[in-house]
Amino acid sequence: MIYLDHASTTPLDKEVAKAMAPFGTKNFGNPSSLYKLGRAAAEAVRSSRLSVAKILNCLPGEIIFTAGGTESDNLAIFGIANQFLVRAKDYHLITTNIEHSAVLNSFRALEKKGFAVTYLPVDKYGLITAGEVMKALRPNTLFVSIIYANNEIGVIQPIAEIAQVIKNYRHIQRVDTVSKEPRYPIFHTDACQAAGYLDLNIANLGVDLMTLNGSKIYGPKQVGILYKNKNIKLEPLLCGGDQEFGLRPGTENVAGVIGFTKALELVSKNKNKEATRLTKLRNYFIIELLKIKNTSLNGHPTLRLPNNVNVSFLGVEGESVMLKLDHLGIYVSTGSACHSLSLEPSHVILALGQDVEYAHGSIRFTLGQSTTKKDLDQVLKVLPGIINDLRKMSAVR
Repeated sequence: MIYLDHASTTPLDKEVAKAMAPFGTKNFGNPSSLYKLGRAAAEAVRSSRLSVAKILNCLPGEIIFTAGGTESDNLAIFGIANQFLVRAKDYHLITTNIEHSAVLNSFRALEKKGFAVTYLPVDKYGLITAGEVMKALRPNTLFVSIIYANNEIGVIQPIAEIAQVIKNYRHIQRVDTVSKEPRYPIFHTDACQAAGYLDLNIANLGVDLMTLNGSKIYGPKQVGILYKNKNIKLEPLLCGGDQEFGLRPGTENVAGVIGFTKALELVSKNKNKEATRLTKLRNYFIIELLKIKNTSLNGHPTLRLPNNVNVSFLGVEGESVMLKLDHLGIYVSTGSACHSLSLEPSHVILALGQDVEYAHGSIRFTLGQSTTKKDLDQVLKVLPGIINDLRKMSAVR
């Protein structure tokens, strides 16, 4: 098996599984229970919160454990916007046209409820600038969400620069005219893909809200966090108990929390070394792939995640390439994993200014801890023949 779809999900690290194991069988208590078993579970959650906060350089009370990246994105977006629904038409929101569907579809839902939304277009490489965000800001801009590193093409946005622009702007423009505190616009970033490779220090990034999840960092699925600045007020999405400071009711997934924390600790410890290793493999792979006739790289050649390679093979369908590779035990994706069952072209590739045919021919290879040069060479050995055969059969010329 050659697994090259780490942007979709990652295998569970053995150390993570080992750390989680006692909390499914032995230390299975409910953290809300007052007896010893419950107190032990509560302490495990508390300790995890401290560890995550240390990595992010924030306060423990600013870490909210959730059921994953999608929930964290939704809690950030609707947690702010729902407070202003009565006067939705008076407020403005900003995002980009290459966001993950958890963000993009949330903004579309809010647009239907009356909010004005600006979807910032990216350039041919998938990038935006802090200056473009500045131009889009309005006196009534309530919320801005910009993805840190794109899940399809891996481009890395200048989050710290954008945060500084927003910080400067809100000191001279206030949405909440009743309050003397310039809290708006609030800035959120989806950093799920970035966690294993890029800086997560809140002091450096300057964001107000940040989403992370476990399944992208060799942790368990269906667990993640939302970093929330202590000065930001959110409205919960669910009604229930007081868990997670009243923002995420329901019995905590203790084993998941432990697993997420251990996974984040491990990738943070090995981040620089692994990024250097994968960057070399990525660059080698890109150079070799582009030797295949009528093949183009999607996204920026260097301002991209160390593990991300996204190319379009003109004249073939990405799904056909993916299935041919699947038959050989090589696992890749076409477009986003969240839309892998859809035949619609990738909105991210289209946002780069490419046509539908180009988007349909895109394949995403995402490398990981197990990836070796030998794996990539095996893919390069079989892929040109697959592309050639499919082009012969294709009606597209």
